[in-house]
This record gives sequence, structure tokens and C-alpha cells, in this order.
Amino acid sequence: MIRTRFCDVFGVEYPIVQGGMQWVGRAELVSAVANAGGLGLLTALTQPSPEALAQEIARCREMTDKPFGVNLTILPSISPPPYAEYRDAIIDSGVPVVETAGSSPAEHLPAFKAAGVKVLHKCTSVRHAVKAQALGVDGISIDGFECAGHPGEDDVPGLVLIPAAARQISVPMVASGGFADGRGLVAALALGADGINMGTRFLATAEAPVHENVKKQIVASGERDTELIFRSLRNTARVSRNAVSTEVVSILDNGGRFEDVRELVAGARGRKVFEVGDLDLGIWTVGMVQGLIHDVPTVAELIQRIVTEAAELIGQRLSGTVRLPQTAG
Repeated sequence: MIRTRFCDVFGVEYPIVQGGMQWVGRAELVSAVANAGGLGLLTALTQPSPEALAQEIARCREMTDKPFGVNLTILPSISPPPYAEYRDAIIDSGVPVVETAGSSPAEHLPAFKAAGVKVLHKCTSVRHAVKAQALGVDGISIDGFECAGHPGEDDVPGLVLIPAAARQISVPMVASGGFADGRGLVAALALGADGINMGTRFLATAEAPVHENVKKQIVASGERDTELIFRSLRNTARVSRNAVSTEVVSILDNGGRFEDVRELVAGARGRKVFEVGDLDLGIWTVGMVQGLIHDVPTVAELIQRIVTEAAELIGQRLSGTVRLPQTAG
């Protein structure tokens, strides 16, 4: 129905990716995306060890016979997790696709390439996308300023970022940040992308392994109900606006340092939000696209809705709305 070169390279039916989400990218959600024809991504660092990741990959395989991938986010840290061991767990488990994010994937690319793993690299700027392409990744996921999580420091929205990247990127590219429906898929294709990546939209699905209060909050919220934290630290992150995120912004705006908010932004607190449904317990990631989300469908219903709407837009509504001048002759 809707097929692009991204589907051919990454082995999926539809050009729709479920982005890697900390605490959320688990087998239940990922297998549902795969079964519905999209590319689902387990989140490697949600698992406490490489061995646990291998077990989660095996668990996902019990739920689907379709291809799925793993997100490996590589971030600078005083005590970094064993990234190479997580990488090897991905390779040894026979996963066909990996999404890398955060820092450059250069250190890990040779091993993935040797194993035949397709690498999709997430970027927030054209310059980083061009560099990743030069390194030899198989695809790019370009993240606009609207996105949840870390949008980079350039503040360039998708309407500009996607076509700017498309001018310089020759490998398949999916657009991230602000996508929730068939209209977004058609817009992304028109701007030069080969598909879309969605996080927040998949967070509000029946299979997402988070508390129902989180899903209800996304449906109830508008596009203005997010907060940008860590701006002064040059590590901007978009999260849900709640008591904790507004306190963090206030502290940092008044000259505070990271040490002053460390406890407030602890990942364990954000994880508890998803587990127990107390929305003010910690910071939790969500995108501006929540303003376009009005229900909590199953993953299969969502993906079918998106591709059907996109096909109708391309084949019927746009052709009936746009009138091209008649050429003489």
C-alpha cells in the first residue's frame, strides 16, 4: 500500500519505525510493531545487562517471526555501560537491524557491518547525518526540534530539517519528531524522507508497557504541554510538563547547576512514572506531537490507519484538491 526504498533496505512492509524509548522498548511493543509491518526497536539499555538484552531478544522472537531491531544509544559518561558487550549481544542474537543514537557509531560500525547488521543512525542535524553517511551507515533517522527526548541544540524543526537533510543524504532516511498519522507520513515523503519514526505515538498504544495514566495524559495534553530542560547545560531534553520538570527549569534558570537537580531528574524516578502512574514522580519524555494524539489504539490499528490514510491522501484527496494547469498542445 505504502512502500519505499526504506522498506527494501530494512526488510519491513511499511516505512514506519517505532523509535527506541528507554523503559518502553520492550518485547510486547516491539513484536506488535513487527507483526503489523513496521520496524520495532527494543531499547538495549532498558535491559540491565547484555545477557538480559539477549533474553529480551529471544522473548521478542517468541512473539513475532517478522524482523525487528535494537536501539543502542551511546552517550558520554564517567561510568559508561559496556557498549561493546551490548553490541556483541545484538550481533550474537542475529538481530538484522540496529538503531544507533547519541554519539558517533564509528567504533561499532565495523562489527555490525561484518555481521551483516543494517545500521540506522539517529541524528539531530544535517552535518551529523552527512558524517554518519560517510562512515557507512545504511540509513538515517533525522530528528526535528519537535521530538521527544534530545532534539540537539540547533532548534531546527522538521519542516526545514528534513528537506535540508534530503539534499545531502543518499541512503534511506526516516523523519522523526512530530509524526502521528497518515498526514505526517505523506508530508515526510513530500519533504524528501523515505518514512517516519514515531515514539510518543507508539507510547499511547494498547501494547506500550507503561501505566494507563501515562497514556491518558498524552491523550489529554496539547502540543504546548512539554518542557525543555537542561537548556543552560547545552543538553536540551523535551519532557512532559509537570511539577518536577517546571522545578528543574526554575532551578537552572536561576543559576543552578546539574548537581542541584540531579535527584529530580534521576532515571529511576522517570521509570517509576511509567510503572506506577504517578505523573509528578519524575521527568518523563514526550513530544509536541501529543497534541495530535486523541486515542489509545492497538499497534495494528494505528499502523493500518496511518498507511490507509496516507494512501487515500496521495491517491484521492490531494489529486482532487490540487488543480494543475492544462498544458497546451
